[in-house]
Amino acid sequence: MNPPPNLAACVRDNLRAYFDDLGGETPANMYDMVLRLIEKPLLEEVMAQAGHNQSRAAQWLGLNRNTLRKKLLEHDML
Repeated sequence: MNPPPNLAACVRDNLRAYFDDLGGETPANMYDMVLRLIEKPLLEEVMAQAGHNQSRAAQWLGLNRNTLRKKLLEHDML
C-alpha cells in the first residue's frame, strides 16, 4: 500500500492541473484564489475537530479568536 501524498504534493498536483486546464491562458489572482480554496476546508476541519469551540480552534490555528471569527464569517460558516 502506498502512503498518502502529503499536503504540499496535493497542492502542487492540483496547481499543475489548473495550469493545464488554462491551456496557455494567463492566470489571474492565483494567490488569493489558492488561499481561499485552502482556508475554508482547513477551517471546516479544525472547527469540527474542536467541537465547534471557536476559542479552542483559534488556539490550534494560532489565531486570535476575533480573527478566526472574521474568517468564519468570510466563508459563510457562521
